[in-house]
Amino acid sequence: MRIRNLTLLIAVSKATGAYSWCGRAQAHSLQRMGWPTTQQRQFARKSVWDFVQSATSKGFGTTPKEEVDPGAVEGTNLRILKYPHPKLREENEIVSEFDEALKQIANEMLLVMYAAEGVGLAAPQVGINKRLMVFNEDGDPAAKHKEMVLVNPVIVAKSNKTVVTEEGCLSFPKIYGDVTRARWIAVDYQTLEGKPVKNYYFEGNDAIIFQHEYDHLDK
Repeated sequence: MRIRNLTLLIAVSKATGAYSWCGRAQAHSLQRMGWPTTQQRQFARKSVWDFVQSATSKGFGTTPKEEVDPGAVEGTNLRILKYPHPKLREENEIVSEFDEALKQIANEMLLVMYAAEGVGLAAPQVGINKRLMVFNEDGDPAAKHKEMVLVNPVIVAKSNKTVVTEEGCLSFPKIYGDVTRARWIAVDYQTLEGKPVKNYYFEGNDAIIFQHEYDHLDK
């Protein structure tokens, strides 16, 4: 998965005193809080817009490298399946065995994801019809602390407020489209060791990436 126009969040909030969600480069959805006068609100909007324009002109995150089809990836026999492969539409089984084989699958999925320059990958995309996903918001193999592996994930709550982002998918190469996502979600899942995690909170890019990969698990 790739978010083509990345979100600019906390830096804008701190710089302007306004909370902004710029799911697209044009910063089409802005919310303000704590500004007592119209003049200050206008200043906040201008500051956010100037910040986004500056960031995009300098390449700070609105058009990342395109995803690539890595083909054969060193260290794994897994390959990314492309639509209309039937495995992309099959039921995905609940994982019941938490063993070394599961850890190996997750590690190899990460290898494929990084080779494709993506930020997320679901198991059915590599021909494994199990409820398993991996992602790294940065898409950087050196940022191990940002890697997440979720087994049997379930969305248990989500925000009513939404954001529209332009997304791409490794199984639909070079195709991008606007997708509406919840701004935050709460998820129950299990770790690779089978330990349950309850009400894990995702927001921003993490929430968008999770929801994209979750679509693959629920077909």
